Amino acid sequence: MLGATGQIGRAAVRALSGDGWEVTAASLGGGRDDAWDGGVRTVALDREEEGALSAALGDGCDVLVDTVAFGPGHAAQLTGLSGRAGSAVVISSGAVYEDDRGRSFDTQGEPDGFPGYPVPIPESQTTVAPGDETYGTRKIALERELLAAGDALPVTLLRAGAIHGEHCRSPRELYFVKRLLDGRRRRVLAYGGESRFHPVHVSNLAELIRLAALAPAPRVLNAGDPQAPTVAEIGAAVDDVLGLETETVLVAGAPPEGGIGGTPWSGAHPVVYDMAAAGRELGYRPVTGYAQSLPRTVEWLAGRLDGRDWRQAFPKMVRTYGETLFDYAAEDAWLERHDRTT
Repeated sequence: MLGATGQIGRAAVRALSGDGWEVTAASLGGGRDDAWDGGVRTVALDREEEGALSAALGDGCDVLVDTVAFGPGHAAQLTGLSGRAGSAVVISSGAVYEDDRGRSFDTQGEPDGFPGYPVPIPESQTTVAPGDETYGTRKIALERELLAAGDALPVTLLRAGAIHGEHCRSPRELYFVKRLLDGRRRRVLAYGGESRFHPVHVSNLAELIRLAALAPAPRVLNAGDPQAPTVAEIGAAVDDVLGLETETVLVAGAPPEGGIGGTPWSGAHPVVYDMAAAGRELGYRPVTGYAQSLPRTVEWLAGRLDGRDWRQAFPKMVRTYGETLFDYAAEDAWLERHDRTT
């Protein structure tokens, strides 16, 4: 398992170990999760170090799970292990999809650039061109290199949605949790609160990894929860977990000035993944739903925030969404103008 101490890796190690696999958990620091079985072996591994991955593999393995593969260079690493690894399960992303007008996550910052995908998106949907420019183009380059290996190294690629759960470095739920913990009882949601960005809980992703390990084949599958709630429904679910009530002010269309009402799930069109193929090919049944999994996520977030600035607790969140994510002064100024004109 590569990336074993990351958000996905922690859950995947638990799932595989619980299913009877002998798991070697590899990460940069070689650490372990307290929830892992004592039989899980840990190893420190820097995959970017020449020959390190090959040496760590030793005599080989039945299944190699890679949660941290990001481009053709990593694909070459894995295909170079053909014959020593029986099969592989590799995390990809829904960011590889492109709509019929050539729009993707890479164009969402442009005017009318948010992709208008079919609902739901099948794995056969057109993808971006492979390249080194963006996260999405690197992921599709990774996919194509790995699928080209065919039966020499059967690889299941899981196109993950918006990953959520404990140990997330950039948790979208923070958007609502922090506001409530800070005493905010009004929120603004753009696009009428109807935006949908299909989530996948780490335990559901771990279940897909577990099932794919049992049924090796060259394939691409979507990875999502049983539900794709709207952003308004997510906010209401967080309210319920914390036992609080929030007044929601809905904005028709895009966020107004300063990005007020824009959230980590917000978009002009829904992003919903078709999970039928995972059911057919792997017999996948989700182990949890969004609302069902939320209490533990909220508890973990609240614990991480306790006595800490959010920027220190989640530095990747700052890099991803910027310092203005919790610009309460700008929100209050906008709400005051909104109240005067309604």
